[in-house]
Amino acid sequence: MNKTIGILAHVDAGKTTFSEQLLYHTHTIKQVGRVDHQNTFLDSHTIEKQRGITVFSDQAMFTFGSSNYFLIDTPGHVDFSPEMERAIQVMDYAILVISAVEGIEGHTETVWELLRKHQIPTFFFINKMDRTGADKLKVIEEIKENLTENVMDITGALIDGVMKEDLIEFLAEQQEDLLEHYLTDGYEKEKWLQAMQQLIASCQLYPITSGSALHNQGIQNFLDSFDCLTKTAYRSDMSFSGKVYKIRFDQSGTRVTFIKALSGKLKVREELNYGSSGNQVIEKVTQIRLYNGNKHQTVEEVVAGELFAVTGLSNATVGDGVGSIETSATFAMIPTLTSKVVFESAVPMKEALRIFNILDAEDPSLNVTWNEQLQEIHIHVMGTIQLEVLKQMVEERFQLQISFEQPKILYKETMDTSVIGYGHFEPLRHYAEVHLKMEPAKRNSGIHFTSECHTDDLPVGLQSLIGQHIFERPHHGLLTGSPLTDVKFTLLTGRSHNKHTHGGDFREATFRALRQGLEKANNRLLEPYYSYKIKVDLEQMGRVLTDIQAAYGKYDSPKIDGNKAILTGIVPVATFLNYHSILASFTQGKGTLRLSFAGYFDCHNEAEVIDRIGYQKDADPNYTSSSMFCAKGQSFSVPWDEAEKKMHCL
Repeated sequence: MNKTIGILAHVDAGKTTFSEQLLYHTHTIKQVGRVDHQNTFLDSHTIEKQRGITVFSDQAMFTFGSSNYFLIDTPGHVDFSPEMERAIQVMDYAILVISAVEGIEGHTETVWELLRKHQIPTFFFINKMDRTGADKLKVIEEIKENLTENVMDITGALIDGVMKEDLIEFLAEQQEDLLEHYLTDGYEKEKWLQAMQQLIASCQLYPITSGSALHNQGIQNFLDSFDCLTKTAYRSDMSFSGKVYKIRFDQSGTRVTFIKALSGKLKVREELNYGSSGNQVIEKVTQIRLYNGNKHQTVEEVVAGELFAVTGLSNATVGDGVGSIETSATFAMIPTLTSKVVFESAVPMKEALRIFNILDAEDPSLNVTWNEQLQEIHIHVMGTIQLEVLKQMVEERFQLQISFEQPKILYKETMDTSVIGYGHFEPLRHYAEVHLKMEPAKRNSGIHFTSECHTDDLPVGLQSLIGQHIFERPHHGLLTGSPLTDVKFTLLTGRSHNKHTHGGDFREATFRALRQGLEKANNRLLEPYYSYKIKVDLEQMGRVLTDIQAAYGKYDSPKIDGNKAILTGIVPVATFLNYHSILASFTQGKGTLRLSFAGYFDCHNEAEVIDRIGYQKDADPNYTSSSMFCAKGQSFSVPWDEAEKKMHCL
């Protein structure tokens, strides 16, 4: 049985040490490494050793019982949350490590929300039970209060698959048929195990165990319990399907695509299709690798349930479906900051861009963009720690000295009126016309496209082409040039010419229609917001509420828990970036703050931001709202406010 498990935690909860113990107990490594000794098996990168944190989602393999395990150790720092989320999507089970001293911390709740979003069955391991101040019962209460009430402490309650009385009775109370069986026939080992396996797999029950990873306490009990309470049902007798979860470039520069096999088998030299519907790519697998830490072995075949890597796929991206399933990736951890890459003028621009395109393939959340007009590279990031790591990584890996400008807020734009945009592109011997209805979409829903165009006006293939142009890149808004979002595009009609319509004509017409529609719309600037949860003493609640109001945030009705106040709501990222230190200062470190990305909402200082950015919409080299027409063998440009009267389809 193949099982993929992920180890997750708030930074410094002991996640990597816990992973080391699992590998040691399953005879994968001969001795347990320590983070402070910089000799752990999975944190093998120089940056990880120096900083004492996990930056990359590395993996290992081990066998225990009758199962083959693929273990993923994920980053615990919030700045590397996208890397963690990409790994979560291929996990069969997750192990959430929580410190018995610090308990539930800000990032713990973020991790939990991601696990629930992707419906990953989860085990809790309460770590550091050897430390002064450790309080397991308090942590369990925090789990029930902040994460889920559907938990059961099974530490020592399961020996060789046999349950102790309290666990037997607990499960009997959860299922009516078990209770009836228990009252009439008593406890039956296999029946109870199957019931618990089903409750865990369906995310109705989250077991808790405890111990100390550093001192090898509770690890063997955890392994035994975990192995008999988890099961997978991958089938290798079906057509091959899988999911891309990571891209890396090895030391020789070869692009390596990491895949989770969901069904079937895959052999070397077989052709593999990947990508979204209508944009499928077929390429031959030239090598299959199984990675264990920073080393790998090549194999001829892999089967369902295995994590592996292939060479030969030149354009696969994280989230792509391969084989018989389509791409369906969605990510919640979205960077809210943008920064410009700074490097010496002597560095060849093409080389710098090549390096950052490699980094972008490995971490799509960077969203590397090249500004041709300004000759600048910009990236999206989660925070300043990520920039520090990127700077060090580029220097060590590519021998390139770089730095970054101070991160800025990543804004977006939308519209709150419905309009019809018209675009016509007809220079000599070219022809295309597009009419797009543009409507506001639900906030944080992104871009949508549909067609109401009759096939008598445009064939289905050209209608699909227009849709592809809508999605092919982020489109600039008129206020700040920021990406357009939350807009529904409907293709109303269009026109082509049998002789003069060529490749690229509908791209030009589509972009001009989009821009012309924005010129007529009421445009709005959006900024990223945090969802916050703050817990402070009651007498400090007034101060926090005042701070939230000053930061242009919104808050729900406060909850009172004994002498503590729990405050929740949303607040602009721009005004709350540094609130951690402010809260720690006036609460003497006793206040807790959890921040997670809430989405994009109306900008609190729209006019100020627009003025500061100073975007010149008529000077954008990538867009124009004018249309091109042709008469008497001469082409001419028509401004957006006059173009509608000249459209051929009206």
